[in-house]
Amino acid sequence: MEARDQGTTLMTAICSFIVILLIIQIWLVSAALEALLSGDRGVLVPAAIASAIMFAINGGLLWHALRFDRRMRRTAE
Repeated sequence: MEARDQGTTLMTAICSFIVILLIIQIWLVSAALEALLSGDRGVLVPAAIASAIMFAINGGLLWHALRFDRRMRRTAE
């Protein structure tokens, strides 16, 4: 039962981190769009790079969460 409690804590932390990164990405897209509409194109490349990095981190976290869930299900059987 202890592993299940640790798994719940881990999944909650991963989901919380994913949500925080998604909120930051949405803010980044809105800031980049505002900069584009105001004619400031110097912000677009750094915003795209930061967004791509956050996308990769979110993908890695999702992959880890799914792998952990698969391992926990196999252990429970």
